[in-house]
Amino acid sequence: MSDAEFLLLGDALWLDFVNTQGAPGRAEALADPQAYLRWTKALRLEAPETAVAFAEALRFRDQLTRLAQALEAGRTPPAGAIEAINTRLAARPGAERLVRVGGAWRVRYAPDRAPTAVEAIARSAAETLATPVAVVRSCANPACGLFLLDETSNQSRRWCSGTRCGKLGRTERRRRTRLTPIVNET
Repeated sequence: MSDAEFLLLGDALWLDFVNTQGAPGRAEALADPQAYLRWTKALRLEAPETAVAFAEALRFRDQLTRLAQALEAGRTPPAGAIEAINTRLAARPGAERLVRVGGAWRVRYAPDRAPTAVEAIARSAAETLATPVAVVRSCANPACGLFLLDETSNQSRRWCSGTRCGKLGRTERRRRTRLTPIVNET
């Protein structure tokens, strides 16, 4: 899914949220509460009710960014990020928790209402952790830096988008591997 104002290329709601941060060559996408409201509407999420929700969302995004960085580096998810996810999941009427069962993450859930934006984001992060074949990585384009979710069977996804960064990467790879003509020196 893509939107003119927001880059929605992470293939997981929580990564699209993390990717709203400013990165090299990109401005902060959620610069104010109105931008956050537009982002939630673009993703058809429950709109935040107060300006406090915006500040809370940005703090949550920082924790999720640390989670994405840890997963990309192959490290254990930070305890603070797991706690933040569980706090948001527990805020929703019904019981939903991210728990470790037999060495794998599991999500237990029984909703009573539609999730708020941060609850939906927390659910997305929990689902990623609970999916053993999901790999979080950064786009292979060094100028991009967007996080993406690779759920391919051979873990081969490298680009945030085949048309946005993949085309540039393939063009550069062809340019580097093109054979140079042999010049006869006689």
